[in-house]
Amino acid sequence: MKIVVAKTAGFCMGVRRAVDMVLDASNLSSELIYTYGPLIHNPQVLKMLEEKKIFRIDEIPETGSGIVLIRAHGVPPEDEKALKDAGFTVIDATCPRVVRVQAIINKYAQKGYSTIIIGDQKHPEVVGLLGYAKGNGHTITSMDQLCALPEFENAVVVAQTTQDTVFYNEIKAWCKINAPHYQIFDTICGSTEKRQTEIRMLARENDAVIVVGGKQSGNTKRLAQIASRTGKLTVHIEDISQIDYGKLSSARSVAITAGASTPNWIINDAYDQIESNLQRQHPAQALLFLIRDFLLKTNIMTAAGAGFLTYACSVLQGITQNLQHAMIAMLYVLSMQILNNLFTIKPDKYNHPQRALFYKKNRAYLLFFAVLSGASGLYLSFITTGVLSFFILSVMSLLGLSYNLKIIPFMSKKGQFARLKDIPGSKTILITIAWGTVTCLLPAVANQSELLSVAMVFLFATGLVFARTAFFDILAIQGDRITGKETLPILLGEKRSFEIIQYILIADMGIILLTFFTDILVKKAFFFAFIPFIMFLLIKFFQKDSLIPGAHREFFIEFLFIFTGLLAAVIT
Repeated sequence: MKIVVAKTAGFCMGVRRAVDMVLDASNLSSELIYTYGPLIHNPQVLKMLEEKKIFRIDEIPETGSGIVLIRAHGVPPEDEKALKDAGFTVIDATCPRVVRVQAIINKYAQKGYSTIIIGDQKHPEVVGLLGYAKGNGHTITSMDQLCALPEFENAVVVAQTTQDTVFYNEIKAWCKINAPHYQIFDTICGSTEKRQTEIRMLARENDAVIVVGGKQSGNTKRLAQIASRTGKLTVHIEDISQIDYGKLSSARSVAITAGASTPNWIINDAYDQIESNLQRQHPAQALLFLIRDFLLKTNIMTAAGAGFLTYACSVLQGITQNLQHAMIAMLYVLSMQILNNLFTIKPDKYNHPQRALFYKKNRAYLLFFAVLSGASGLYLSFITTGVLSFFILSVMSLLGLSYNLKIIPFMSKKGQFARLKDIPGSKTILITIAWGTVTCLLPAVANQSELLSVAMVFLFATGLVFARTAFFDILAIQGDRITGKETLPILLGEKRSFEIIQYILIADMGIILLTFFTDILVKKAFFFAFIPFIMFLLIKFFQKDSLIPGAHREFFIEFLFIFTGLLAAVIT
């Protein structure tokens, strides 16, 4: 069974902007937050906003207080004025593409032009657009309705930004022949055009299409309509539980796409669920995916990667007694990762729904496993590595345990007592330092390695870990923003974060290649330059909205750390 995810699936620019604006307002302000009407047409996102105490008002009261966000679809200008007059602080989250259409209508309406809008009269975007037509606006949804309109002396023709491009092209062709004096504007969003073009191609190339998104979302419904017109089996779902796998059992390939208001976590969850249900038809393949998912969910693979990286760092420094250090690092990372995931079940509900469910169901067992792993690592360090290494590991363990506790003597932005995790960007930095300490510094301290070689290997290890952690933070940016976590990608933006990751990996390659001309590290150390190079290529590939789903991305990146240890074993 082949499963393909559309490159254009998920939040468009306008929706992402609106969601980010309302979440930023909620995370930074103690005032009441409202949206005027549903912010976007997605039930899961609307439920998430309610959980964050962001409520919706559908009618404008005479008086009010707090912050009101105008939704991405926009509103009539008189509604925005009424909200301000009522006493609300208004934040305009109207999509810039919609704002452009509003400006076109307003400009020509002031000149006395009639306005013809190709779109559903009851759709929120169209309702808002009509407000700029100064009472002279007309909406149509079919060619018959266009022909039934009187011929206006002057008219401007625009389309709802999520309208069907094929239908709008028919409208424009008719106008050029029958009403050449009309002013016609291409107002369908470029994102909408790309989605519709891609879904036509995917529907032709695959046996079935699954469209994920709100049933009230105009652009999502249009994607389903376009796919169904190809004659292929098409299913429009809001929730993964709505899929009838019996209908899909005969399909050899399935394409998944999603509307512009569908968040990444729902798309990823849909892929994971479809993959696990459809692959059951192939026992061997199903077993492999089951093992992969178990290793990722339990963090055993992450911990193994830390152990293999420790082994590689020891080999690079010329340390021969290194297996116990690898085991200590593995136990420490396993303990800290499990504990952190137990504390972050809420954000994981958005970033990793299946992992969040797994941790919620097995909380007691995982807590016991985490404590046992941490205690075993400390005991092993105490009996094998010396007092100083044991002391450093103990301090690292205490810091890891306190990461989610409110012990920091300063206030967060909303006036709450802070935790280490509340420090902006702390997650990526602290994980990088912790991994660098247990994978490189502890073996070096125990074996009294030379300072210069320790510095080189420490930079190499922390560069890889930083790239890994920052990349995973980018993948989790929507869920982290929802829960108010200020990771580096949220602070710097995705584009800047990708650039920093790439610069660090290039520097990592340079550090290792530099040792080729020196005796700082062991011979053949230059082979390790392939590790940051491969990670660079993988992340660059994933950055381009690759069809590789989240679980596969995580597996490939984590396995690269295991490969680092295997490479060390080969060259020794």
